[in-house]
Amino acid sequence: MRSLSPRRVAVTGIGLVTPVGIGLPGAWEAIKAGKGGVGPITRFPAEALKTTIAAEVKGFAPEDFMDRKAAKRLELFIQYAVAASKMAVADSGLASVAGDRSGCVLGCGLGGLRSMEDNHMVLASGRPDRISAFFIPMIIGNMAAGQVAIELGLRGPNFLSATACAAGTHAVGQASLLIRDYGYEVMVTGGTESVITPLAIAGFNAIKALSTRNGDPARASRPFDRDRDGFVVGEGSGILILEEWGRAVSRGARIYAEVLGFGASCDAFHFTAPPEDGHGAILAIRNALEDAAPRGLSLADIGYINAHGTSTGLNDLAETLAIKEVFGPLAPKIPVSSTKSMTGHLLGGAGGIESAFLALAIHEGVIPPTINLDNPDPGCDLDYVPWTARKADLRAAMSNSFGFGGTNGVLIMGRAGAWE
Repeated sequence: MRSLSPRRVAVTGIGLVTPVGIGLPGAWEAIKAGKGGVGPITRFPAEALKTTIAAEVKGFAPEDFMDRKAAKRLELFIQYAVAASKMAVADSGLASVAGDRSGCVLGCGLGGLRSMEDNHMVLASGRPDRISAFFIPMIIGNMAAGQVAIELGLRGPNFLSATACAAGTHAVGQASLLIRDYGYEVMVTGGTESVITPLAIAGFNAIKALSTRNGDPARASRPFDRDRDGFVVGEGSGILILEEWGRAVSRGARIYAEVLGFGASCDAFHFTAPPEDGHGAILAIRNALEDAAPRGLSLADIGYINAHGTSTGLNDLAETLAIKEVFGPLAPKIPVSSTKSMTGHLLGGAGGIESAFLALAIHEGVIPPTINLDNPDPGCDLDYVPWTARKADLRAAMSNSFGFGGTNGVLIMGRAGAWE
């Protein structure tokens, strides 16, 4: 257990590029209203694939956030990160986040897969001389964090977590530690991803991970439902501005939430499947609770859990078991919802938007719903907030992320002013 640190971490800005909307107001209103973003794939001809649906970002114009010429040199996942970061800074009320004590930690799972596919086709056609000069910078995941730092003048720590579906959550957790325990003042953090490509869809089809409910895309992502048949690939970016608490308070910032705890673990079990008893998830949740315990947090303070909730058979059951094991008799009383039912699964970007949704849920006292939950799996017997958002006075809440390779991350946030 860590000793109580006088440094606290405030969430003061949020930027969102999501399948349900671009910008905080539109995206968050859609989430509260239970509006999904899944539809037929439009990026490429998908008829030959088993899955022809995805949760695409609609109406994104990179020139709204960066120079048009510069945008052409950046893969879409980098563009999303830059756009969401600039929106988050604007939302924070800060005129600038530039400085030596400001940094950027992002999460991304696969990086520039689209550029890999496109440039490999050029190479396979016998024209290695036509490979883009920007190919390598466009595929490297950490270029998202690097480009955000360039755009915003962040000269502090700059790195990227590539821990699959836990990457965004790990990034936010690590960024909070840099403020809490290492003396940094401002961190731009979250996740980003854009891999709606033929190779990604075919690859996930090969391991039978994706829904093939092609004829009814709006109802394809259905976490905890008996009739779920896999997840839906999503894309986008969710970015948070984290500030040292005293700094935020002194400038009169609006504080969405306070980061209270972060936990991580590894299943050490299988490269894609979670253990049936959920022991890795249990450990990550307990580590986050232990990290937050010096602030006075107890099990009874957790009033909402934003679940990993992928809509896959094994994950939904294992996560449910983990929650029941940790919270015991409290578990049935805790609302649990999966916003992936609306956004699809953003992979390395999921933890970014879900951390944002967690902070917003606490700030507004609104628990987002799980849509498409018509017939709960018998093994999924918690309160998953089906279909309709719910008002709640949240003192603290938790977000789970679990990734391939057995990597797990859990964040706990609390209501601003409730943890003095």
